[in-house]
Amino acid sequence: MKTLWTSTVSFPPAVRLLMANQFAINLAFYMLMPYLAAHLAGELGLAAWAVGLVLGVRNFSQQGMFLIGGTIADRFGYKAPIMAGCLLRTAGFALLGVVDSLPVLVIASAATGFAGALFNPAVRAYLAAEAGQERRVEAFATFNVYYQAGMLAGPLVGLALLAADFRLVCLVAAGIFAALTVLQARSLPVRRGAGSGGQQSGVWAQWRTVVANRPFLLFSLAMIGSYVLTFQVYLALPLAAEDSFAEAGTKATSLLFVLSAAVAVAGQLRLTGWAKIRWSGQQALVRGLALMGAAFVPLALTAATATAVPGAVALAALAAAVIGLAAGSAVVYPFEMDTVVSLSGNRLVATHYGLYNTVSGIGITLGNLATGALWDYAAQHHVLWLVWAALALTGGACASAVLALARTGRLTAPAPQPALA
Repeated sequence: MKTLWTSTVSFPPAVRLLMANQFAINLAFYMLMPYLAAHLAGELGLAAWAVGLVLGVRNFSQQGMFLIGGTIADRFGYKAPIMAGCLLRTAGFALLGVVDSLPVLVIASAATGFAGALFNPAVRAYLAAEAGQERRVEAFATFNVYYQAGMLAGPLVGLALLAADFRLVCLVAAGIFAALTVLQARSLPVRRGAGSGGQQSGVWAQWRTVVANRPFLLFSLAMIGSYVLTFQVYLALPLAAEDSFAEAGTKATSLLFVLSAAVAVAGQLRLTGWAKIRWSGQQALVRGLALMGAAFVPLALTAATATAVPGAVALAALAAAVIGLAAGSAVVYPFEMDTVVSLSGNRLVATHYGLYNTVSGIGITLGNLATGALWDYAAQHHVLWLVWAALALTGGACASAVLALARTGRLTAPAPQPALA
């Protein structure tokens, strides 16, 4: 914790505020969202399709609107969409706790999703601009510790409040976002990115500039595999836990979530510092991605054995996968965020982040469909090793794609471009 504190206070006040904000944002989000489906199906008695609709609308309104959020941030500055996102999530979370009408629940869910699309690109662009080129990697590493700490603490706080009432969970989460809105208004300086173009450039001109950035698009596509792998903490790994431990699978899954967040919180700054000393940013990306793929090898080996795997061995393989995946992600994340800024040429940074998140969101959706279909096939034919082998190969392919981009010079920051017309 001393290292985290030292790193945090070394940044300007605006950066420190953004880091604290992100902890609170994730605390409020994860104290509510893990329990929303049970509330909708249990207390409100909604059908499974209706629960899926509410949750799906939230995901789509966030992933599908990231580009809009980034565009707004580049046109109007970073502070406005951060405040608007916090205010919108205040309303959305409050509604989720007090209404039982499906149409209103869908509206509230859409509001919470669009809120994330508003403040996520703006926060990352603000952080990059305020930290400066020399300290961007360190800033994103420290930021990720607060991000993961919020994810770790949120479900625990939500579970404690849930003992009273789900409505209390929603209202406390909404109250946190309301407090954040006031805090941004009072303490966050107005900040606009360099070369954003402001009101003098049209939205289509902004989008054309980003879409025409071929190295950035290639990097976005190459990194899709990393997001598919990261999401397996929510898909394949819980399925494996249930397959191995039956009724105890839920407890094993909870343990895996805690372990993943704990690795990120405890190891992020150390891993980033270690990687910066020994590797270039491009090497860190490639090796971190390779580690993420290799994390699934223990599961492939245990699943390939002809005899039944003891529970301790299965748990050890799952833990090794989670630790390897979390460590690889911790290595990749700060250098990945820094690369996006570099490839943008420090112009329209929030719009670049918005499109990057949209591409990764589409990739996650398609990757989950493919992983789920492969799991069903593998379970039916008793070849679950095939799932883990495919995921390991995905990590290898992702690392190879980034390595190819690096070797051909496509991860080098572009020359400065003229201002938008």
